[in-house]
Amino acid sequence: MRRLMPLAAAALLLGSCQQKAEQPAFTGLDMQELMIHVVDPAAFAFWRGSGWEITEAGERDLSPTTEEEWKVVEDGAATVAEAGNLLMLPGRPREPAAEWNRYAKLLTERALEAKAAAERKDKQAVFDTGGRLYEACVACHDKFVIVPEEDQLK
Repeated sequence: MRRLMPLAAAALLLGSCQQKAEQPAFTGLDMQELMIHVVDPAAFAFWRGSGWEITEAGERDLSPTTEEEWKVVEDGAATVAEAGNLLMLPGRPREPAAEWNRYAKLLTERALEAKAAAERKDKQAVFDTGGRLYEACVACHDKFVIVPEEDQLK
């Protein structure tokens, strides 16, 4: 027992010398700006790379045809995936926070599936995962979109 006392004292001393990791201060965009400047552009960059356009002139496949175009689609999905994490940062979750975070995690999950489809250059999977990503967005918006005050006055 006496042999362990110096070890325990040394461990205690070393533990007290360690500095606690500082939490970074959170500064950033408000929710509306996050959606306008990060989430929406990224989601639309992804969605523009799938599906078909049908006009009087005929049908046109919107899928990427070059490495650069596939990268734009993949980058869009990756940004949306990370946006799910941004939505859970302090000060962002709406109440009930558990439900908000569930939607944010679903957004990330679906966006990672979309990114994987783009990495495989799988046109049908990009289209399908894009639909599932859209469903996640709509479900969250149905529950949490807050109407700006000026719109409430109309």
